[in-house]
Amino acid sequence: MTINGDRDLARILVTGGAGFVGSHLVDALTEQGRAVTVLDDLSTGRRPNLDRALKTGRVTLVEGSTLDAEVIERLMAEADACFHLASAVGVQLVVSNPLESLLKNVRGTDNVMSAAARNQTRLLFTSTSEVYGKNSSGALDEESDRLIGSPFKGRWCYETSKAFGECLAHSYHRDRGAAMTVVRLFNTVGPRQTGRYGMVVPTFVRQALEDRPLTVYGDGSQTRCFAHVFDAVQAILGLMSTKESIGRVFNIGSGTEIPIIELARRVIDHTESNSTIRFVSYEDAYEDGFEELGRRKPDTTAIRELTGWQPELTVDDAIRDVVAFERARQPGGPTVAA
Repeated sequence: MTINGDRDLARILVTGGAGFVGSHLVDALTEQGRAVTVLDDLSTGRRPNLDRALKTGRVTLVEGSTLDAEVIERLMAEADACFHLASAVGVQLVVSNPLESLLKNVRGTDNVMSAAARNQTRLLFTSTSEVYGKNSSGALDEESDRLIGSPFKGRWCYETSKAFGECLAHSYHRDRGAAMTVVRLFNTVGPRQTGRYGMVVPTFVRQALEDRPLTVYGDGSQTRCFAHVFDAVQAILGLMSTKESIGRVFNIGSGTEIPIIELARRVIDHTESNSTIRFVSYEDAYEDGFEELGRRKPDTTAIRELTGWQPELTVDDAIRDVVAFERARQPGGPTVAA
């Protein structure tokens, strides 16, 4: 991987590399022959996610936190490029633990970006579609307005912390010439994603495989656009490889909307489950601090025009892959590549 042929990015640091997206990114980097160091405190990431990558001998796992500035400085000094994915994840976790989410996202990101700037390390920061807040006015491009709720709501504390990271990356680039790119991920799904923190696809799949009712919050009419993690990783790699992405922000996601009630029906079909659908109010599902969004759709024109990237896999592909992964995790289940 080079930046338009200018610099070979051979030594890679991935923070949060034992997580869902991070581990798939690490797999892709090792397939390219990169030497990868993963920093992860394993609070939400899982060591088994890295089993395949660790077997290549090209990956080193450092169990530690982005809150440890000394560790960050040492690892950054050894890296040509850094993918910063370490973050509190999942609406349920964020609403339940807003203070932890704020500290990890703000202090950790400050440590990572300041070290990258000092060491002149190329950096890509993974932000989130949450930064748009409650803006549901159609396809959102990178310049769309943010519409956020009260800072006393846990969900918007998370949004604020990720927006801080974006502002920090932009400021380091503008004021100190740091080579930083920001990406906003929209509902990335696929194998290895956990349902522990409210992720809807793995939650539905596990419920369906056990013939339990699929829990749909509200009336299920809210829509989302789900992008397969394999597509998202290719988008991330493409942006890191081009100099023209430096100093900019890019949406990564699918433009195909699906109501959550329809998603539940497709999961039942793919699993051939006897599950029914159970509707639950948001008040019963979440602690105080949650506000639902009716719609979330990205405009991905910017990344398509720069790199030619566009999603190749569908939400049904993602469901099938999650089903295969979850079946393999069951006792006596088949072995599948994740």
